[in-house]
Amino acid sequence: MNLIKGRLFHILVPVVSVLLGLLIGGIIMLVSNYNPISAYAALIDGIFGNGYNLGETIRAASPLILSGLAVAFAFRTGLFNIGVEGQLLVGWLASVYVGIHFDLPKVIHLPFAILAGAAAGALWGVIPGFLKAKFKVHEVITTIMMNYIALYTTNGIIRAYMLAPGERTKDIKESASLASPWLQQLTEFSRLHYGIVVAILAAVIMWFILWKTTTGYELRAVGFNQHASQYAGINVSKNIVLAMAISGAFAGAAGTMEGLGTYQYMTINNAFTGVGFDGIAVSLLGANGSVGIIIAALLFGGLKIGSLTMQSAAGVPTELVGIVIALIIFFVASSYLIRWLTNRFTKGGKI
Repeated sequence: MNLIKGRLFHILVPVVSVLLGLLIGGIIMLVSNYNPISAYAALIDGIFGNGYNLGETIRAASPLILSGLAVAFAFRTGLFNIGVEGQLLVGWLASVYVGIHFDLPKVIHLPFAILAGAAAGALWGVIPGFLKAKFKVHEVITTIMMNYIALYTTNGIIRAYMLAPGERTKDIKESASLASPWLQQLTEFSRLHYGIVVAILAAVIMWFILWKTTTGYELRAVGFNQHASQYAGINVSKNIVLAMAISGAFAGAAGTMEGLGTYQYMTINNAFTGVGFDGIAVSLLGANGSVGIIIAALLFGGLKIGSLTMQSAAGVPTELVGIVIALIIFFVASSYLIRWLTNRFTKGGKI
């Protein structure tokens, strides 16, 4: 019975959080003299109203799934990877470099470019992992700093070696592209690409590693209790570095979704993309589980794409969707409050 109750709670937390976020977001719209019914109707139309919007929603969800997996993997192993944004940027650059400078058959070139992005992200993740394992430097501090290093390093490399007109790199070769004319035609010529397939496969890989392998058991054990794991003969330092490397690989793969899928090039970025930071929210809402992260990423992708229609059709600023997202995350973080509320309205606190 306790197991059923625990599972039901894990399902209720994100569902109730989304509902409360939408409800309070509607109240804020009312106070701001906007019609919440018209706004949410426009939001839904902006997600499901036509094939183009639906395709864009799925396209936007692809990197969010991978960035969410990166955060979740680290969290499952007792680490907090705030550096997903930086790992995404170096993965984006590495994949674009391979896509531009190599001339290979598509069956080799595309997987090579994706793996190059994942490897770059993994390498970027290894650095804070090593500092944590060797010198006990907290990963939150180092990963935040590594984000800025990644931003300015990738910009510097593009300016020095890969610059094309328009403050960006050249386009990648078609053999390295995730673009799908069939999916684009199916969704009224949206930018939907095969990245969603890669993202779902990555979710399966994370689940398999964590729950079906000895390595995953050791990684989770170190996350639960480092001292007990060391006493049991598990190499704690090795597993900390490995966890950050795998987490970084997922983040680097998220960058390939942008470089090989959505844009087909990399721009000089004046600021962070935000996809890596959104991955923290996606991971929290998805309860750090593969299926939950996919659903949360689709929700966040839909909110971001639908907000554009909400602004044009209902005159509601897109910033209000940002408020709704912030409220959802607030209520997820306030899970103890939700637990109390669910217990309050059940029979004596028993389900």
